[in-house]
Amino acid sequence: MLRASYTRYFLDFKEPSGTSRGILTRKETFFIHIFDEDHPDRVGIGECALFRGLSAEDKPDYEKVLADACWNFDGYEPDFQERFRSYPSIVMGIETALADLLNGGKQQPFKSDFTDGKGEIQINGLVWMGSKDEMAQRIENKLRNGFTCIKLKIGAINFEDELMLLKSIRQRFSARDVTLRVDANGGFSDEEALPKLEQLSKLDIHSIEQPIKAGQWEQMAYLCANTPVPIALDEDLIGVFAKEDKKNLIERIHPQFLVLKPSLHGGFFGAQEWIDLAESNHLGWWITSALESNVGLNALAQWTYLKNNPLPQGLGTGDLFTNNMPSQLLLSGDHLRYCRQANKWTYDD
Repeated sequence: MLRASYTRYFLDFKEPSGTSRGILTRKETFFIHIFDEDHPDRVGIGECALFRGLSAEDKPDYEKVLADACWNFDGYEPDFQERFRSYPSIVMGIETALADLLNGGKQQPFKSDFTDGKGEIQINGLVWMGSKDEMAQRIENKLRNGFTCIKLKIGAINFEDELMLLKSIRQRFSARDVTLRVDANGGFSDEEALPKLEQLSKLDIHSIEQPIKAGQWEQMAYLCANTPVPIALDEDLIGVFAKEDKKNLIERIHPQFLVLKPSLHGGFFGAQEWIDLAESNHLGWWITSALESNVGLNALAQWTYLKNNPLPQGLGTGDLFTNNMPSQLLLSGDHLRYCRQANKWTYDD
């Protein structure tokens, strides 16, 4: 008989990290453990990476729902994704732990050439919000380390300064050599969005994530139909859990790309629904991490590799935190590779 339990954990940032939701210094997360009573030494581990302040599951009853899921765990219950559909990080945690257990509890929930050390995933270099000088230095570090796709979070400083940062890259590298992505996190007003997109288009920007606030389907549809820069939806996908609602959103807005975060968008089950809808509607997509620890990032990278998407993915490298678990992932230039580590994951906070 299968049993489940969970552990609460706080990840500490190496340095305060600026996001559209303010400055982060700590990140709460939960680890779920599933084991068979007949083989208690074999444990599947998954991460329920709750994102306070952003995820639609950030509710007072979150930990109670997770506790109930563990205490009343029914093993290979076929409909747990449907039961917890509105708690995407819990779905992802259970999916990961079950898959890990099925593969022997060896931290390889999704085995492939990647976990055999024969595959790799290209990722973008994320430049966090900061002052102009801080962001300029971070850009230089990414370029020096071999990243050919740079993603700049914008909205923290003056837009003209952000344009100057982007221009400084484009003056040295063509779009053929360095791909530029920007993420506005809904920071543009409805009135200024199109003029700003026009300015960005002169810099051969690959895409912009969420130019205006989520929930404005009519305005976003207009932008997507008239934009000179391809638009990728991110926050607009949060809280849209029913498959019919997902279909309705895509058909009404028809963006150019979807940015998928399984921890926020329905676990691997929900993210696959988004992928199927995107591809049937001829939209592009890529996978992005959402401040998971190395436990969640490990599973996310393994699953992403199986999707065989040629675009650079938005996967982190686990180096944001001082008290992260040992990583199974190695970064070579802008490519992630898997390297099996003997270390066991521990959660001593």
